[in-house]
Amino acid sequence: MSAVLIAGTTSDAGKSVVVAGLCRALARRGLKVAPFKAQNMSNNSAVCPDGGEIGRAQALQALACGLEPSVDFNPVLLKPGSDRTSQLVVRGQAVGSVSARNYIEHRSELREVSAQCLRDLESRFDIVICEGAGSPAEINLRETDVANFGLAEACDLPVYVVGDIDRGGVLAHLYGTYFISAPEDRARIKGFVINKFRGDQSILDPGLLQLQQLTGVPTVAVLPFINGLWIDAEDSLQSAVGTSIGPATNALGTQRLRVAAIRLPRISNATDVEALACEPGVSVTWSTDPDFIADADLVVLPGSKATLSDLAWLRDSGIATVLQQRTQPTLGICGGFQMMCTLIDDPVEGHSTEEGLGIFDSDITFFPTKTLLRHPDGAYEVHHGQVTRTAEDPWIGSEGAQRGVFRGTHRHGQLENDTFRRDFLRWVALATGKKGFVVSEDTSFQQERLRQLDLIADALEAVWDVSDLVKQTIENAGDRQSASPNSTS
Repeated sequence: MSAVLIAGTTSDAGKSVVVAGLCRALARRGLKVAPFKAQNMSNNSAVCPDGGEIGRAQALQALACGLEPSVDFNPVLLKPGSDRTSQLVVRGQAVGSVSARNYIEHRSELREVSAQCLRDLESRFDIVICEGAGSPAEINLRETDVANFGLAEACDLPVYVVGDIDRGGVLAHLYGTYFISAPEDRARIKGFVINKFRGDQSILDPGLLQLQQLTGVPTVAVLPFINGLWIDAEDSLQSAVGTSIGPATNALGTQRLRVAAIRLPRISNATDVEALACEPGVSVTWSTDPDFIADADLVVLPGSKATLSDLAWLRDSGIATVLQQRTQPTLGICGGFQMMCTLIDDPVEGHSTEEGLGIFDSDITFFPTKTLLRHPDGAYEVHHGQVTRTAEDPWIGSEGAQRGVFRGTHRHGQLENDTFRRDFLRWVALATGKKGFVVSEDTSFQQERLRQLDLIADALEAVWDVSDLVKQTIENAGDRQSASPNSTS
């Protein structure tokens, strides 16, 4: 019955990566380990076997543990639909929308839901690796906190704080996080972790020594920058315009396929394109450049948490016209598929009815009840919009649409199916006349994911005494149990 919280000085500091690496390292040692994030804010989600929805990062961390994803691993999920409101998902099911202000009304209930889920996980696993959210130093949010010191207080957890040295000022970030926190909160911090270090550590060490002298907190690990690392993104920060996705490995033949993934403002499930990027000879780039998109061999229009808003952005940017005029393969996934249809009636999220791009002769209607469906092959659906009329042939089974060089589906993760992906890429190469592109016959996206997780675990174990981490966490749990009024001696 033990758990530990991995917090971060900022969003995207490396919390998700560290948690995934620890989960993998501990699972390899034969421990029963589970991931946990009390509250997540992300439009990158996954559907669990029981039909509930959780953050995509927690699904990856579950894989690191050798587990199926579960709503217990992420009981509260906020999916931003605008700058001011988010859809609130509790234990896998959407329960409504909240603003930053009225979210406060839910704090006590959500904190108890999260704490109860963690207590249940502790009773079933040897150790639970919890991930914080954003930064624990946001003192304006401390009273309503569910995932950082609020959770640590409710469940009496030791805390380790991760700082990203790539951002600059990492020592100040760690120092500031410690001293701006309340004394009772900072007392829970057992160690600092430096992420993405490159260079000669002897130059950094004097700063770490001074940091410990100032705070009393040791730096327990300096994690190296891992070249070629790419894992499921927690949020859109890792889907920046111009960013190349994946390892961009050498082509097996004489030609490559260039894929333009459109970086929508309210993009969701951005990880759908990563399976393409693991293929030799396939280059995938996030783009908002109409010329780049027009010239790409394949364009992927991904999901969106605000379909009508992002459709308007496509028109304003000139990308809509490029898509309508394309003669090369184009794939729409979920919200992207909906935008490619004739008419979109959305009384749920966009509160409007608009013409789509008209690529598919199909109509979409949004309904209050969200479809949450996991298919036997691991693909899944998360959407309010439903096809209510279509003149198109289905694409995958009885679902989706296909016309000429255009394909559309509501299924996320479909490209992770190795056989499906290879057949799709063969079709793209044929449609673009790239006879010199050769599809790999042995690339396994699942095995590549596990290889990435092992890379993180290996890097962690090389610089962090994981056995000592487990020992201290278990000792903390023992102290907690001894101090409980219900404990017996």
